Amino acid sequence: MTSDSIVIIPTYNEKENMEKIIRAVFGLEKCFHILVIDDGSPDGTAQIVHRLIEEEFADRLFIIERSGKLGLGTAYIRGFRWALEHGYDYIFEMDADFSHDPNDLPRLYAATHDEGFDVAVGSRYVSGVNVVNWPIGRVLMSYFASKYVRFVTGFHVHDTTAGFVCYRRKVLETIPLDEVRFKGYAFQIEMKYTAHKIGFKIKEVPVIFVNRREGTSKMSGGIFSEAFFGVMRLRIDGWFRKYPPIRN
Repeated sequence: MTSDSIVIIPTYNEKENMEKIIRAVFGLEKCFHILVIDDGSPDGTAQIVHRLIEEEFADRLFIIERSGKLGLGTAYIRGFRWALEHGYDYIFEMDADFSHDPNDLPRLYAATHDEGFDVAVGSRYVSGVNVVNWPIGRVLMSYFASKYVRFVTGFHVHDTTAGFVCYRRKVLETIPLDEVRFKGYAFQIEMKYTAHKIGFKIKEVPVIFVNRREGTSKMSGGIFSEAFFGVMRLRIDGWFRKYPPIRN
């Protein structure tokens, strides 16, 4: 079954959610493929994916297994390269834990495919604060982190740390992926900021973010400290760095 779109899902210990999220994406009317990047989950997440490939979804479900937790950013970059090599035109980032609603995938696709935007961001903050079941401290930290990014960089995207994104192929072909330096939360900021500096058109699509019901959060204080200091580095780079032109 062919598709122009692939959803990259990085995983570490997501056995409670893995089969459910795969079936939810494959249950959509629009055909999406899925690439799972598993960082050596000891709970059997990868085995679940292999079983589904062998039994049902050999033509639309794929997996890359890595040894150890190597970072969210490196997982996505590995997935981006794989997707480009295999000819996909619309490449998505999405979490495995249902914090991102699979039913919003067609809305991100429409923003890029139909409306002509280069990047579509599933945004928690473009129309208020659309977060469910997060502790208030976490909501405030995330919300003001995005405010901080906008203040420091002058970059007018409300949800710069969002991990629910669709990139058109040409964006990932243009951004020098070898030069992306951040691995955690700041990776999301860096990718959007770089796309913006190059001149790509970005649309924020309002979504409701729901805190995971099953499994364990992978968030840590180190991720936030990387983002805090990384934003200042991005701003300084933005003054001096020569960004590549958009290729037709």
